[in-house]
Amino acid sequence: MDYLIRFLQVHETFRQPETEALARLAGVQFEWIFYADHSPYSIIRFRNCSDPTAAAKSLISRSILSTGIFELWGTGVDYAALHADIRARTETLWPRFTNETFRFKLDIFHGSHTLTEHRAIIETFKYMAFTGPIQMKNPTNKFDVFEDHELDAPIPRRLFFGRQVAESGRRAMNKYDLKKRSYIATTSMDAELSLVTANLAQVAPGTLMYDPFMGTGSFPLACAHFGAAVFGSDLDGRSIRGNKPGRNVKGNFEQYGTSSQYLGGFVADLTNSPVRQNRILQAIVCDPPYGVREGLKVLGSTRPALQEVVYLADTGLPAHLQPNYVPPKKAYSFFRMLDDILHFAAERLEDDGRLCMWMPVAGEVEGEEAVVAVPESDADTSKGTAGGAREYDIPRHPALRLVSVCTQDFNKWSRQLLTYRRVGDGEVDGEELGGYEAGRAALRDGEGVGSGATANDLNEFRKKYFQGFKERS
Repeated sequence: MDYLIRFLQVHETFRQPETEALARLAGVQFEWIFYADHSPYSIIRFRNCSDPTAAAKSLISRSILSTGIFELWGTGVDYAALHADIRARTETLWPRFTNETFRFKLDIFHGSHTLTEHRAIIETFKYMAFTGPIQMKNPTNKFDVFEDHELDAPIPRRLFFGRQVAESGRRAMNKYDLKKRSYIATTSMDAELSLVTANLAQVAPGTLMYDPFMGTGSFPLACAHFGAAVFGSDLDGRSIRGNKPGRNVKGNFEQYGTSSQYLGGFVADLTNSPVRQNRILQAIVCDPPYGVREGLKVLGSTRPALQEVVYLADTGLPAHLQPNYVPPKKAYSFFRMLDDILHFAAERLEDDGRLCMWMPVAGEVEGEEAVVAVPESDADTSKGTAGGAREYDIPRHPALRLVSVCTQDFNKWSRQLLTYRRVGDGEVDGEELGGYEAGRAALRDGEGVGSGATANDLNEFRKKYFQGFKERS
């Protein structure tokens, strides 16, 4: 039997990657029979599956961008074709549901019906002869009629009919709504995309997840919701410590009852990280700073006096051991940051571990190319940013394979969620890895793309963000 997934008509480029990530996590295989970005209805078919109903439940239980999954009992271009298909597919199944409670519901996309028309449509299914009590709240069986319309078109382009197998995990959005969270900041990632990102990272109980740009902890909170042990760091320790007792990252975990999964947070950056260089992580999830409103920084100083331990004149104690110590920072290259993130992930992710990283995209303005270019295919040869890739290419690393590129559009710009998979060492091309390492050395020596220790790598994006977008809004 085929199954229908009822998606939300939002974040369309995220829907398939999230579903495929959840399938890998659940250990089920399926193929897409029908999918279109313009429709919330898709059809899948499980492969090599002895219990497709159980597979459907495990697939959809964590989904954020869908509402549920249904046994597909029929489809057609009109109601006559739909009823004929239902009879052909499922007539032998009807006796199983004859005496059980049930309800019928009409789900219409881009269209509407009067109450009288709604009742008339439901009445056309009376040939199934279900005699059990009609129960609109929590019935044993839920049957849905789906109408897929072009916008404001009176006649649907496609009809579907199905029996609900399971609801999705979308209700978690209400629990993690930023409006209900005790501690947030202006840059806190919203609950929906935080949870979707956690799904793409394939976190689960037994997973160790790290966020190197933790901020107020949106990603660790989402990953902990799915059972992962989480920890993070940030350049600014104040974002972790918070501003009041209980209003901090730790307080957020206490609010959601996941304190036991929070391993802690600390002040660090990727160039000064205390995280062991062993491949112990299963997931790295992050939303790096773009350097749009202020320059990118890392820990350290260009002043010789601050490159050594500084002792306080009044006490003689090291300044960095004081409770209110704010470490000095120096300028950081945007492209150097990208390369450092991928290099960090390659050194610390286990085989098949996931890196999920958000990136800014300016899009086309007056014929110019996007700040981040989408690759032609996942099979493209990986090229490290340090190895001489074109300025606006999606960053690559020989040990990381790009799994998916998902785009969130705003008014005149967008951002992309890039998901990578850590391949086994045996899959890494030695010659390519050597070229990549040479490129990293060139960056350290002040050569190559993005080698300068400045925050100007996104000047074009900054210009469009502050000027071009506003002028075209």
